[in-house]
Amino acid sequence: MAEPTPAQVRDYIAAGLPCTHVEVEGDGRHFFATIVSAEFEGLPRVRRHQRVYTALGERMREEIHALSMKTLTPAEYQP
Repeated sequence: MAEPTPAQVRDYIAAGLPCTHVEVEGDGRHFFATIVSAEFEGLPRVRRHQRVYTALGERMREEIHALSMKTLTPAEYQP
């Protein structure tokens, strides 16, 4: 199985979670994502990360080795 690109990981996240902004960097195995979604409103960081893992589903076990992320609400995001 080919390693996913940052663009593919971004698309996976965006397909499973309504986002206003998703940016992903990485090398095919280790990724860092900045994810902005109104769904994070009122959630602690752990629940936000769990929401992203849910959006990625089995890809977290099969394709993506490591994902670090910054999860923000639209009000918290400062471009």
